[in-house]
Amino acid sequence: MWAHSRNGDDRRHLLSDHARSTAALARRFAAEFGAGELGFALGLFHDAGKASLCWQENLLRAESTDTRVGVPHKEFGARWLEDVAGVGSLAILGHHGGLTSKSDLWSLIATSEDLESSVQQAFLREVPEAADILTRPRGGLLPAAWTRDRLTAELGVRLAFSALVDADHLDTAAHFDGRDRSRVRADADMTGLRARFEQQRRRMLDGREGGGWIDGVREQVYQTAIGHASGKPGVYRMPAPTGVGKTLSAAGFGLHHAAVHGKRRVIVAVPFITVTEQNAQVYRDMLGAENVLEHHSAVTPPASGPDGRRWRAAAENWDSPFVVTTTVQLFDSLFGRKPSQMRKVHRLANAVVILDEVQALPLRVLVPILDALRGLSDRFGTTVLLTSATQPSFEHLRVWEDLEMTEVVDDPITLFRRMRRVEYEWWLDPQPTLGEVATAAAEHEQVLLVVNTIADARAVYRQWAAQAPEITWHLSTRMCAAHRRAVLAEVRARLKEGRAVRLVSTQLIEAGVDVDFPAVYRAMAPAESLQQAAGRANREGSRPGMGKVVVFDACDMSTPPAGYRIGIGATRSHFGPRRGGGVVDPDDLPTLSAYYRTLYQRSNTDNGERAMKIQRNREKFDFEAVTDGPERSYDGGLAQRDRSLAFRMLDDDTVPAVATGYDPRAEEILEQLRAVNDDELLGALR
Repeated sequence: MWAHSRNGDDRRHLLSDHARSTAALARRFAAEFGAGELGFALGLFHDAGKASLCWQENLLRAESTDTRVGVPHKEFGARWLEDVAGVGSLAILGHHGGLTSKSDLWSLIATSEDLESSVQQAFLREVPEAADILTRPRGGLLPAAWTRDRLTAELGVRLAFSALVDADHLDTAAHFDGRDRSRVRADADMTGLRARFEQQRRRMLDGREGGGWIDGVREQVYQTAIGHASGKPGVYRMPAPTGVGKTLSAAGFGLHHAAVHGKRRVIVAVPFITVTEQNAQVYRDMLGAENVLEHHSAVTPPASGPDGRRWRAAAENWDSPFVVTTTVQLFDSLFGRKPSQMRKVHRLANAVVILDEVQALPLRVLVPILDALRGLSDRFGTTVLLTSATQPSFEHLRVWEDLEMTEVVDDPITLFRRMRRVEYEWWLDPQPTLGEVATAAAEHEQVLLVVNTIADARAVYRQWAAQAPEITWHLSTRMCAAHRRAVLAEVRARLKEGRAVRLVSTQLIEAGVDVDFPAVYRAMAPAESLQQAAGRANREGSRPGMGKVVVFDACDMSTPPAGYRIGIGATRSHFGPRRGGGVVDPDDLPTLSAYYRTLYQRSNTDNGERAMKIQRNREKFDFEAVTDGPERSYDGGLAQRDRSLAFRMLDDDTVPAVATGYDPRAEEILEQLRAVNDDELLGALR
C-alpha cells in the first residue's frame, strides 16, 4: 500500500514506511515536552485512512491524470485513536486543514463505523505494531498533567499537532526529493555555542574605542545575568535601563542557561522588525550566520542555491539553535491553527525564549499570552526571560499574581539611578502647537522628535524639509525595511561625525534602535514609550552633561488609538509635574509599578471581553474560535466568525506592497508576474 505517488526516481512511498518514519520523528519532537509516546502514535496513525481500497485506487488514478486523490483519510486515524489519545487525536483530524474543535471530534466519533473495520484491518496488516497502541487504557497516551488542567492540555495539543505536521512534512519532502531519510539538523552543541559567543564578545569589547564608565556597568550587568543562568528553569526578568547592553546580556543568559540545562535552542522575539534586523546581525556576528535564523515578514532569503534552500527549510520549522523573530510571528503561530503556521511551535518546548521589549505586548490579548508563557514554563520545559527598560508589572494581573519570577539584575533601582543620562523637561501647560515644538527642536544641531501618528510625523517632516531638506529625515512603518535601514545608516553616520541631523519618527524607533542624540522631543505617550524614547538620548553616556528629553503635549496633534490614550491618561496620573510640587520622571521604578497597576485596571486587562473569550474557547478546545473568532449570527443570517474576538497580535489588515528601488530583482520579478497575468487574460478572452 502507498502513502504518496511516484517521485523523481519513479518510486512510490510505502504507507508502512511513511507511518513509521513520521512516528519516529514525531516521537523525537514530542519527547521534548514529555509526550513522546503520544507523538509516536499520532505519527503512526495519521495516514491510516489511506489503507482504504478506495483511496489506493484513486491514488493510482490521480497519478496518471495529474488530479487530486479526492478521498478523505484523516478521519480514520483520529477516530481510532480518540479512546487512548483523547483530544490529542485532534492533531490527526487537522493535520491537513488545521486544528478545528473538540465538537468536530465528537461529531466524527458519533458517525457510523460500519465501513471502517476493513480499513483498520488493512492498515494493521501493513503496520502490525499499531495494534498494541489501541489496547492502551482510555486516555493512556496523554501526559498526566494534561488530564488535570484543560489549558495545559490545550497547549499540549498545539505542541503535539506541531510535532506531527512537522514530522509528516519532513518525511514526505524526503520522499519527493528522493532521499532515504528526512533532513533534520543534529542537536546543537550549546556548550560550544556558548564558548563561541564568549570568545566573540571578548574580541568585540577589546576592539571598542574607550567606552568609559558605561562599559563597566554593562560588564557588571552581563556577569550578573550569566551568574543567574545556572538557576532552575522558569520565568526570569531583566529590568535594565536602555544602553546597558541587554541585547548581549540576554543572549548570554540564554546560551549559558541552555548549556547548563540541556535546552535545545534560544529564541529571541522582538516587537519591531527594525530592532529584529539590528539584533539578528549582532547575533550572526557573534555565533556565525549558519547558527542564527532570522525569521519575520521582512526577511529577504537568498534567491537560490543551497543557502536559499537551507533558510527556507529552517524558517518553516525553526530548525536552528538560535532564532531571532518578532513577537507577532511567535504568538500568532502559537495561537494559530494551520499546519504551515504551526510547524515551528514544538520548538518552543525545552527552549529558552527571550522576549525583548516586553512592554510592547498588546494589552487586549495579554492574558492569553501570559497564560501560555506560564504553561510553557510550568509544563513544557521552557525558560522565559523578559527584558525591558520599562519592565511591566505582570504580577498585578491574576494570571501571574502567584508566579515566582527571578530577577537577573541585582538592585535595579540603584542601577537605574547610576545609568541616568538624561534630564526630562515637561512642556505641557500651556500647550504648544506641533509647529512650535518642531521650531524649538530645530534649534538643536542634532535632534530626534518622536510623535504618535504618521500624520504628525509627516507634518513635522514637511516643516523641517521646507527649511533644511539636506539634514532632515523621517522614519515610519509606511517605509519598507530597506528604506528604514538606509535612513538609519545615514543618521548614525551623521551623529558619529558630528554633522547636523534632524530625524522625526513614529514610535518604531523607541524599542532598542541604536541611535544616540543629544536631544529628544517626545509627544505625550504612555510612560513606557517616554522612557524608551529617552533611551535614544545620550545613549552611550559620552556626551558632556546630561541628554535632554522634552515631553510635550501639542494641542493640534492627531488622536492616537483608544488603547494608547488609556496609557497616556495613566501616565498623567503618575508622572510629570505634581500638584503638590515636584516632578516624577518615567524612570522612577516604584512609580512605574504603580502606573502599570493603573493601566491594567483602566484597560480592564484582567477581564477584557476578547481575552476572556479566547481563554474560554481554549478551555473548550475550540481552536477555530481562538484563531478566527467565535461564530455569531447577524440579523438572522448565516453565522460568521467575529474576528474582533480572535487572537491577533495586530488588528490592522494590511496589503502587501512591493518597493522596487532597493533590490534589482524586484522589477524583473514584477515584469514576470505581469506577463503571466497578461497571458491568463488573453486565454480568458479567447
